[in-house]
Amino acid sequence: MAPGSRNSYRLFDAFGITVFLHWSWFLVAAWQLDRRSAYSGSLIWAAAEYIGLFGLVLMHEFGHSLACRQVGGSAREIILWPLGGVAYVSPPPRPGPILWSIAAGPLVNLVLVPVFLVLVALAKSFGLPGDAPATYQLITRLQLINTVLLIFNMLPIYPLDGGQILRALLWFPLGRAKSLTVASAIGLLGSAGFIAWALYEMSPWIGILAFFALSRSWNGFQEAKALARAESWPRHNSFSCPGCRVHPPRAALWTCGDCQEPFDTFETGGACPACERVFAGTACPDCGQAHPFEQWKR
Repeated sequence: MAPGSRNSYRLFDAFGITVFLHWSWFLVAAWQLDRRSAYSGSLIWAAAEYIGLFGLVLMHEFGHSLACRQVGGSAREIILWPLGGVAYVSPPPRPGPILWSIAAGPLVNLVLVPVFLVLVALAKSFGLPGDAPATYQLITRLQLINTVLLIFNMLPIYPLDGGQILRALLWFPLGRAKSLTVASAIGLLGSAGFIAWALYEMSPWIGILAFFALSRSWNGFQEAKALARAESWPRHNSFSCPGCRVHPPRAALWTCGDCQEPFDTFETGGACPACERVFAGTACPDCGQAHPFEQWKR
């Protein structure tokens, strides 16, 4: 399960996005600093490396968030936690916007590859390996971390960025439901690989990562089944969502907030047939966006 802001500490706001730090980060940070200080020889430099790691993660997540905003989606929160970061983005439910929103995260790490190459070259030219070996080691370690983050995130295993990019690419020829089915099935296989890796290494940390990937892939597989059922429903061809342009289903998918009566809002003109309450806005069951009823008419 992904972390939530309720159990997190608010750090700052930037570009209209609030950054939170989950409480579990502190527990893992204490363990990591103890391990890292053993090979770095200094708690201060170990802390600098660990904070630098999450600085790279944060730039990655801002890449997702700002790209989502660029294509007309919403992005308001980023939460840092022991497994990295989670950008809560909601791009328009079309393959193009989703592809750009997801790909922009690894693209940040890709842009940083030549930046670190220049930094390492400059550090060598200024004699840091001999004069300030701890500083030089920090730069090279962050260079390695950035490269590992890039490669790991691009693995085609859902819900990693590579798996979500694969899903967005498959969406073009296969459609929304089938693309998610394929991506989540590959994610389940990849999760099994993570479990085997965790058992081989006897690593609880890899085991936690495997459980997270397994749960997200399974949820994606269940969502794909629900999407496939929804795609088989008949549609109101005389209406379309102003946001995603999809024709709404002919089904009682809307529930009155007053009397709890389920109804098909497009059969009743936006009014509850039981209590006759008229709703000014209608939410799209495909993209979740709400629009005035009049805007749905083609």
